[in-house]
Amino acid sequence: MHPRDQTIFALSSGRPPSAIALVRVSGSHAAKIVTALAGKLPTPRMATRALLKDVSQRPIDDAVVLWFPAPASATGEDVAELHVHGGRAVLSTLFAVLSEFDNVRAAEPGEFTRRAFENGKLDLTEAEGLDDLIHADTDRQRRQALRQLKGLLGDRARDWRARIIEASALIEAGIDFSDEGDIPTELIAPALVKVKTLLGEIEEVLAGQGRSERLRDGLVVAIAGPPNVGKSTLMNTLARRDVAIVSPHAGTTRDVIEMQLDLDGFPVTVIDTAGIRETEDPVEQEGIRRARARAADADLVLWLADGSAVSVQHDGTAPVWTVRNKIDLEAESRPLADASGEKVFQISASRGDGLPELIAALVEFAQSYFGSGEAGLIGRTRQRTLLQETAVSLRRCIEVIGEGEELAAEELRRAAHALGRLLGRVDVEDILDVIFREFCVGK
Repeated sequence: MHPRDQTIFALSSGRPPSAIALVRVSGSHAAKIVTALAGKLPTPRMATRALLKDVSQRPIDDAVVLWFPAPASATGEDVAELHVHGGRAVLSTLFAVLSEFDNVRAAEPGEFTRRAFENGKLDLTEAEGLDDLIHADTDRQRRQALRQLKGLLGDRARDWRARIIEASALIEAGIDFSDEGDIPTELIAPALVKVKTLLGEIEEVLAGQGRSERLRDGLVVAIAGPPNVGKSTLMNTLARRDVAIVSPHAGTTRDVIEMQLDLDGFPVTVIDTAGIRETEDPVEQEGIRRARARAADADLVLWLADGSAVSVQHDGTAPVWTVRNKIDLEAESRPLADASGEKVFQISASRGDGLPELIAALVEFAQSYFGSGEAGLIGRTRQRTLLQETAVSLRRCIEVIGEGEELAAEELRRAAHALGRLLGRVDVEDILDVIFREFCVGK
């Protein structure tokens, strides 16, 4: 039997033990399974209490059962939800009983969502939004993922694709009636208007999104600088816990240390790196090499210093902010500028002086980096790439229309194909496994 024709089951709630556990079953054998376990098939979409029993009529658990017949279910198949007590023994017994049914097996990661996609319950952008919603750590990530799940991008893409097909039909009709005098001109002119309008809308989305797809991974901020300037202390202060070892001895931090922050809803990964200096210690040398490489890949570098002279050693292209630490130990305040005349931050990582201003600046940088966010349509790099391909094809259509309607029609077919791939409706088998493999089991 083909794996897609088999009935699947999985725990769809949190890891046991828990007060209640949700076990989901989906597939053509779901009705038989529920009838065997609960004694009868419950009324659709009505919570029904039932004593679940195995094939020998031995009790498994006192449960609540929900029944969703196809096609009005999350996956488009017959679906049952078994709400049982969340003990390990209960779940172990229930899973063993489910596995005894013919053509019934444990679900693979993302298999429920993949079946929903294959049965037309959601498109690929909505499936990606669901995965992002599950893994959202901050409120802004949650809001962006929820917009995707509600079909904000998918609905626009379907509308764009339908209008591209309309324009393509007009141009191809013009080709078919090319011997009818003025008919081609009358058909091609409105088609070009449609194409130009579409191109403007898509380019507006691409231009106005900033780096909204990066919101999934977050902003990377590296704390770098020479030894003993307070990098680890700043790391611990931002984290409000001891993440890094703090010592007066140079070379304490040998490897890259990372932590996750939620700054006003923006996900930020802060990296504490080894102090950059000349050393003969091979272990510290490797730490410094990693520090330079990690800082070079960061989106923003905070270069810490504790003296009047600031010598930045950074190999990347990311912005570098100079942060002068330990101002609580200075006899007098220093000017807020480094040798280049640029503004710097003055803080005391141990006492907290200047940290509110630094954090506020980080939040402002994140807002600028990610873009407006609230109206963001693009949630993943894959989506941006396919929208860019669509825009390129539409632009080419306008450029080549004078060289022949056939060339313009071909560019419109490419644009429609790119949007079809965005929605997951054409030529995406090669990426489906990759996308759904990222899901958790039970989704």
